[in-house]
Amino acid sequence: MSAAFARALLQPDAPCPAGLKTWNGSDPAKRFAVYRNNVVVSLVDALADSFPVVQALVGEEFFRALAAEFARANPPRSPVLAWYGDGFADFVENFPPAAGLPYLADVARLEWLRVEAWHAADAKPLPLAEMAARLADEAALPALRLALHPSLRLLRSAHPVVSLWAAHQAEDVSAALGATDFADAEAALVVRDGLDVDILRIEPGAAEFVESLLRGAALGEAAQTAAPFDLPATLGLLLRSGTIIEATPSGRIS
Repeated sequence: MSAAFARALLQPDAPCPAGLKTWNGSDPAKRFAVYRNNVVVSLVDALADSFPVVQALVGEEFFRALAAEFARANPPRSPVLAWYGDGFADFVENFPPAAGLPYLADVARLEWLRVEAWHAADAKPLPLAEMAARLADEAALPALRLALHPSLRLLRSAHPVVSLWAAHQAEDVSAALGATDFADAEAALVVRDGLDVDILRIEPGAAEFVESLLRGAALGEAAQTAAPFDLPATLGLLLRSGTIIEATPSGRIS
């Protein structure tokens, strides 16, 4: 009964499950239709909260139709609606009416990484004085291993995803969008700094460098295997954003 009830909730043409009764003898099919509509609306609202830039790019009417299609095909796996939306970007990528907006799926990916970063575990950044001492030992630098904040996420895109996201944080969104080069490829670093989640544009080589650090590579190896990038500037960015939480000269990071 419960499985049939759940399936029917997300199928607009499905009949009212058999066996339902109302306390006052009214038609259960009508009551169920209202409940079904409320469930879908709640899921769509949750997606709108997590993907505000995607909604802004396509307009509310298009977004809600897209989100309703996703909701009917992808029921929640958790009772916490803040986590609802994993897989939305892939759905957008394969949604035929959105084919004319090739950047839309990666904007959705970026916004979902922001959700993940917001809910990630806390960690204290490494004190600047301690990191400065580590960096001062030039001989030990290549073997230095960095542990990065649990909220850190990376996205490399063929589209200007950071610029599109930033444009929708600007006071004049239209002007910011007009200055965006849609042919640009951008890499994004997403990290929570205190109560704020920062979305920062970084060089492609810097993104490769950070990815290597996340895999446990030492500083020298990570720098050598990445495409050309500004290493001092990247380390400075990681420090300013509170991303580095530990630095050990050699061996495993505890």
